[in-house]
Amino acid sequence: MTPPLSDPASDSGEDSARARGLEMMRQVYGWELGEPSDEFVALTVDHLFGRIWADGQLSVRERRLLLIGLLVGTGQDDVAELQLDCALGIGELEPDEIRELVVLLAHYAGWPRAAKLHTATEGLLARHARRAADDTGE
Repeated sequence: MTPPLSDPASDSGEDSARARGLEMMRQVYGWELGEPSDEFVALTVDHLFGRIWADGQLSVRERRLLLIGLLVGTGQDDVAELQLDCALGIGELEPDEIRELVVLLAHYAGWPRAAKLHTATEGLLARHARRAADDTGE
């Protein structure tokens, strides 16, 4: 279980939620966001990531797996692919785990959605493999 980044009960306000949110986004996506550019992004950082993702009851990996299932089940393929890309990029999921997830989702979200996810996933895995080979000079 992932511990909270800080105790929300001792949260002194927006600054603490912002710091937690920015750190959690870095953990989830693998990149630095910087200060939010507008009110919607600030709300996303402060509330969704600073409070909801950072509460510590579920790990980032568990949250991501639930989110991927929801996204695939509701046909939000672009966001599901983003989540898979980030999970693979930060080493949270391995290619075989992603492939297993696609097979599981085929039985719950529907074969057509999983077939589309399979195609996107194989492309994503190939891109990551090429990047890894380029990074190692193979």
